[in-house]
Amino acid sequence: MMRQYELVERVTSYDPDADEALLNRAYVYAMKAHGTQKRASGDPYFSHPLEVAAILTELKLDDATIAAALLHDTIEDTETTRAEIDRLFGEEIGELVDGLTKIKKLDLVSKALEQAENLRKFMLAISRDVRVLLVKLADRLHNMRTLDHVPEAKRNRVAEETMDIYAPLAGRMGIQWMRDELEELAFRQLNRQAYEMIASRLAMMRDANSEAIAEIEQALTTKLADRGIDAVVIGREKRPYSIWRKMERKSVSFEQLSDIIGFRVIVGSIEDCYRTLGIVHTTWPTVPGRYKDYISTPKQNDYRSIHTTVIGPRHRRVELQIRTREMNDIAEYGIAAHALYKDGVPAKPGNGDGRSAIESGAYRWLRRLVEMVSEGNTPEEFLEHTKLELFQDQVFCFTPKGRLIALPRGANAIDFAYAVHTDIGNTAIGCKINGRMSPLISELHNGDEVEIINSNAQSPSPAWEAIAVTGKARSAIRRATRDASRKQYSALGRQILMRAVDRAGKAYSDERLAAVLPRLAQHNVEDVLAAVGRGELSSRDVLKALYPDYQEERPKRAAHSRKEEGWFGLRRAMSLKFRSPGADNGERAGAIPIRGIKGDLPVRFAANGGAVPGDRIVGIMTPGEGITIYPIQSPELKTFDDYPERWLDVRWDIDEESPERFPTQIVVRAINEPGTLAQVAQVIAENDANIDNVKMTTRTADFHEMTIDLEVWDLKHLNTIISLLKGNKSVNSVQRVNG
Repeated sequence: MMRQYELVERVTSYDPDADEALLNRAYVYAMKAHGTQKRASGDPYFSHPLEVAAILTELKLDDATIAAALLHDTIEDTETTRAEIDRLFGEEIGELVDGLTKIKKLDLVSKALEQAENLRKFMLAISRDVRVLLVKLADRLHNMRTLDHVPEAKRNRVAEETMDIYAPLAGRMGIQWMRDELEELAFRQLNRQAYEMIASRLAMMRDANSEAIAEIEQALTTKLADRGIDAVVIGREKRPYSIWRKMERKSVSFEQLSDIIGFRVIVGSIEDCYRTLGIVHTTWPTVPGRYKDYISTPKQNDYRSIHTTVIGPRHRRVELQIRTREMNDIAEYGIAAHALYKDGVPAKPGNGDGRSAIESGAYRWLRRLVEMVSEGNTPEEFLEHTKLELFQDQVFCFTPKGRLIALPRGANAIDFAYAVHTDIGNTAIGCKINGRMSPLISELHNGDEVEIINSNAQSPSPAWEAIAVTGKARSAIRRATRDASRKQYSALGRQILMRAVDRAGKAYSDERLAAVLPRLAQHNVEDVLAAVGRGELSSRDVLKALYPDYQEERPKRAAHSRKEEGWFGLRRAMSLKFRSPGADNGERAGAIPIRGIKGDLPVRFAANGGAVPGDRIVGIMTPGEGITIYPIQSPELKTFDDYPERWLDVRWDIDEESPERFPTQIVVRAINEPGTLAQVAQVIAENDANIDNVKMTTRTADFHEMTIDLEVWDLKHLNTIISLLKGNKSVNSVQRVNG
């Protein structure tokens, strides 16, 4: 275990002005706080925060971050409180430690939800100070290094979480060496057989390729030196997980891979990078399609380098990365390296408030991710969107004005529109890609110029959520859909509530409703109306809150014959219509339009028989489920006689330009002989109806009875089919269910 003075010496070696007293106090306090606690390996628990601090010294982080690393488990695993950390070490370190403390004492329904909540809190803490992220990544790295001591049942879960979240997050922050090690450790746990196979193949190749690597390094160095370029050429072997991922992606064997060895060329300036590229390309043949310039268009994590592949000495494929020393540091240390090059003066990565990295693309990405938290998504959605954002390669596209938009590979114009601005995405109706009209679902490629065409009358379709690739687009679409649905529920709730108040002979106003919000446990009037519209809040309860002295007088239910029940339902439906101020007597004011079953509002047709245009219809509100549409003659309506507040006056609203079929049921009694079903199906097909399902309900020696689920255009269409079926010599009778 590292000694106290060794840790202090590590920090002062790169930061002579570090607060040694702070580091000594944090070391001693953490060691005493963890006391006799042991890790799964049997080592003293304090060895873990000490190793985390040691990892962070490799990133050359400031004294406050190192102190926070030493203390990062004290609030969670000891009797220490946040107030005590603030008192002894200051609020800055207290904030860092608190951001690293997992959520405790929450009744979480699943491990996935716990992971989502922890990640949510973690991201919020990062938004205040990016050093929280760096400590957390170091914490996870040490835990993965000691994973073999963890119980078997827990290992895969930790490794999956590392592969899903922490390794990609390290990559997004540009800390490539940490990402590589996290991926390799997780891969070894999750697929040990594949890991060992690739590792053994690499070991065999290492001896055979050592001479070739040295030869290529020498050839490159000499060629560049002859042109006056001082370069360091380093041959490097790809990691087992990187090799495995490429084998899986390209469906090739290990022997078919030609770029297991890569070379890094480090030069003094950007000009030297492009001169090196010219020398390499004029000396050896290039491999088409393998050139990428991340200097002119950096990745979102600020990675910059030129990638190219040539056929080099011994006719070997040579994969090259050409970069400056500064680019190399940022590629290896990512967000932690930015402060080293700010105005050419070394500075502390946090500067006390985590702001030194705000200029970096990696930090901008984090802030965008945190926006999803503040927009009220559920933890599960946040976890899903985070994973979507983490697992991506990139394509670079441009707006017509030349603004660069980086998107995940596979992204489409919908993602592009939302990347430009949420309002652009919400009002998008089409796009031009490289000057040509294209659908919004078109996949984008590197260098595409994309122009989004907008209309203020447009709103995003809920179906876009399944098409979009980026978390930002999905989040915005889901939010817009919820807002639209909420508006519809609110309008529906207003109609229901006004009808209930009018029936009670009282007066309704939003001001009166706002005054009783505390009784209804709602925040505002819109919340009340939406809750009533969704069926979560009864109009009776709202009426009682508005008028506590009101006593509902319910009429006694009269007995009716089965024949009369349909007419009773009709009278009730008609009596529940309400009228807006100034509506004429014959106007269906306030009736809710129904257009098929494909709106944002959950509307469906009754299971037995359905309803078709031309039927008189009634809507029944079911709490938590939406509206069910019944034909007025349906005997099932008597079930709702005691719940008048659930009855809705609805009407058909048929779009003649986009006609659609509607569900209904018929019962056909036909002669039991071969070919009867085919004759029935032929009549239906020839008359432009669609059979959705057929069920044989009764079968005798002479007859069989079948229930057929049909889709027809309207009542006239249905009656035509019934008449034609009745005229068929094989059919004994035809009856519509609920007809």
